[in-house]
Amino acid sequence: MSTKPSYLGLLNAVALGESRAHAYLSEWIKVTRDPDVCAVLSTVAAREGEHGMAFAKRINELGYTVLDKPDPNFEKQMAIACSDRTDLEKMEKLGLGRLDPGEGKPDIFDNFFADHSIDIRTAELLGRYIAEERDTGRLLRCCYEELKARASSGAKSKASQAVQADLDRVEQKVDALCDAVGELRALVVAGASSSNGNERKASAKAR
Repeated sequence: MSTKPSYLGLLNAVALGESRAHAYLSEWIKVTRDPDVCAVLSTVAAREGEHGMAFAKRINELGYTVLDKPDPNFEKQMAIACSDRTDLEKMEKLGLGRLDPGEGKPDIFDNFFADHSIDIRTAELLGRYIAEERDTGRLLRCCYEELKARASSGAKSKASQAVQADLDRVEQKVDALCDAVGELRALVVAGASSSNGNERKASAKAR
């Protein structure tokens, strides 16, 4: 009887995680209205789905089957992906903008090869998976930052529009006040002219 691979649990976790990510990303793709977001998600979802199947296949080749372990977060992830939240809000809720730690910084994949008993074929699969996942992290981070920049720009634009609207209202009130002052001045002038005319008439009669 062959010894059970010590890394079987890792393969199983990857198979399940990638398949679930493919599921909720696919639902997100159906509801997003942003073509750029859709393009990024389509690339990532395809990778996740392929990874899930590839790892399940490798587990089968080793003589085992994928052991399903319920994930309490999966239903929440699906609910977020299918919701009417903005793409930026979904990115933040799902933590997808933080998958890439940045150049030169450690990530969750650094210890994948700590187990020196990993066979060559499995190592090849893991190597490609890690490279693609790191690229996926970069893609999602760039997408997240672009969405944040757009939101910030939109907020500034709305603030500028609000300020301009306030200025327009103030200008209208000033114009109305100037008109009122002009009308009042005209009335005062007219009243003064009428009073002077009456005084002259009264003076003439007195003579």
